[in-house]
Amino acid sequence: MKQENTTRQNPFFGDYGTPHDVAPFDKIRLEDYEEAFMEGIRRDDELIEKTINNPEKPTFDNTLLNKDDDTDDYYGLLDRVSTVFFNLLSAETNDEMDALAQKMSPILTKHANDVRLNERLFERIKYVHRHHRKLTPEEKRLLDTSYDGFVRSGALLDKAGKERLRQLTEEASMLSLQFSQNLLKENKAFTLHLTDEAQLDGLPQTAIDAARQEAQSRQLDGWVITLDFPSYSPFMTYSTQRELRRQLYMAKNTECTHDNAENNINICKRLVNLRRELAQLLGYKTYADYVLEHRMAGSVKRVYRLLDDLIEAYKPAAEKEQKAVARMARKYEGRDFKLEPWDQSFYSHKLKLEKYNLDAEMLRPYFELSRVIDGVFGLAGRLYGITFRENKDIPVYHPDVKAYEVFDKDGSFLAVFYADFHPRQGKQGGAWMTEYQGQWIDRKGVNNRPHVSVVMNLTKPTAEKPALLTLGEVETFLHEFGHSLHGMFANTRFESLSGTNVWWDFVELPSQFMENYAVERDFLRTFAFHYQTGEPMPDELIDRIRKSRNFMAATACLRQVSFGLLDMAYYTKKDAFDEDIVSFEKQAWKKAILGRQLPETCMTVQFSHIMAGGYAAGYYSYKWAEVLDADAFAVFKRTGIFNQKTAQRFRDEILSRGGTENPMTLYKRFRGGEPTIEALLKRNGIKPQKQ
Repeated sequence: MKQENTTRQNPFFGDYGTPHDVAPFDKIRLEDYEEAFMEGIRRDDELIEKTINNPEKPTFDNTLLNKDDDTDDYYGLLDRVSTVFFNLLSAETNDEMDALAQKMSPILTKHANDVRLNERLFERIKYVHRHHRKLTPEEKRLLDTSYDGFVRSGALLDKAGKERLRQLTEEASMLSLQFSQNLLKENKAFTLHLTDEAQLDGLPQTAIDAARQEAQSRQLDGWVITLDFPSYSPFMTYSTQRELRRQLYMAKNTECTHDNAENNINICKRLVNLRRELAQLLGYKTYADYVLEHRMAGSVKRVYRLLDDLIEAYKPAAEKEQKAVARMARKYEGRDFKLEPWDQSFYSHKLKLEKYNLDAEMLRPYFELSRVIDGVFGLAGRLYGITFRENKDIPVYHPDVKAYEVFDKDGSFLAVFYADFHPRQGKQGGAWMTEYQGQWIDRKGVNNRPHVSVVMNLTKPTAEKPALLTLGEVETFLHEFGHSLHGMFANTRFESLSGTNVWWDFVELPSQFMENYAVERDFLRTFAFHYQTGEPMPDELIDRIRKSRNFMAATACLRQVSFGLLDMAYYTKKDAFDEDIVSFEKQAWKKAILGRQLPETCMTVQFSHIMAGGYAAGYYSYKWAEVLDADAFAVFKRTGIFNQKTAQRFRDEILSRGGTENPMTLYKRFRGGEPTIEALLKRNGIKPQKQ
């Protein structure tokens, strides 16, 4: 009897055999990753050997464009497996994935260092940098960024310096991973289990239903509140149970400070010192100086100027806002009431109700998720002519995820778009955009289109109701969708320069730009219909939304500025950092903080952006990009918020160009000049707008 060959092939090793060659999530097993990682490293090494042993004189084509068209997938294996693994490590992880990440991280960091510190490879790139044929602007940008990338990774260091750099980067990589894993474990470990119905007082029905469903999923009676934002935020805003609010607030704001294996304090200290030493090894005074060399801001001085200008402009208004909240609290609780941080959301909400008769729960019935999706997709269609079509044949990594094909206005295929909407056990908090494949044009002229994903933690549906979002969650969706448009519209020759591969204080422009539409009447009218009656959101409710747009805006601005100050305080250190993290933090952002600082709370140990997320010495980018987005949206306000000619210019000059030119050059080409802070001040009501 003939025996069948049942040998299974690692799915990363061959053609995926999926629509648009998307990742075959349904075929990938845990054991596939390590095998693919190690084979990918071997193939990378093989390609480098071919390059450095090429007897021909180094040229742009045989040194930087050294992949044969027929073997791109062969040599791209490491990128393919890394992309899938590390995206899922954030969106759908488990203990086995975490353990594998711990195992592979030093191996992958060593490999990256082996490439960047390969002297013979750098000599070829250096030769091409000095002697090259006439290059297109995009080719020149690739050459410059490649050369500079080697230099900034230690290529000019002596042997001892290179060895030290290896040690620093390998340790930093491991600690960043440990930081993230600790934070996820701490976040998921805490629950507020309620068994008395009186403890639900004040909560809207949507929050009660979600809490009941959470308890049932854990096989518990009663209701469970978690630290995930869709659970945490409504409780802090609506619960009349002050002691429970305090417990929840303290749990959230003391994460990773406890005397257990998930404490991040020493990890943060070490990361700050590793980055400082790395920068100084490369010849910079501080890590911030190293980072800002490749940012629009350009210098520490300009970052502080922005942050200080914002404090000067917004602090008086923020102080008035805080006094108004305190008055509201005393109105309810008596003259001697002392406002604490866990009271802030509760009484801010009551003040908003009094001023505008507006409450997030009033809006939820009009923001049913499927309608919001239609609205956001429809906005992209109205601006850019693109369409979205769900394709259930595209594999996804979790049933919550939806996969779409995106088509351009001429009907041609533009991108694959994944949307992952709801929190779950193995998923990091927050929201982000990522890619499973970037865009590039190969030597045959084939435009390989991107596979883009947005991952969020929006309100989940319950047994009684569909997913009904807050306005803030609609803004989050628009924000991440703006990033995805940056990826989907990418139209550059080289993948390393395409889409969101831009300087980090420019990358938030497309995302924050899209948030402007959330309060625009003509946009809301396209999708904001009551989920039960089908009635459109009433005009008077839209009016209240628009009037309340700047409610607590100055406070929100100072909060972001405080994070920027904290970030810069760590990464402008010239000497070894060995201070108490908690007290250092409270001093670092003091001039932007209005309320009382509690001695037990600590932001640093859960500040993923600057410790593990790539925003170290770059958190100011959100405010920098906010200046850009307000300035850019002012053009749309002048020409029409759906003006297709303006949108096409925005697409052509910014969204499709990636990192092929200096971002200020791209911005000025669209805007006609450099941005100013004026549009932001007017949008936030800090300066009056002309009537």
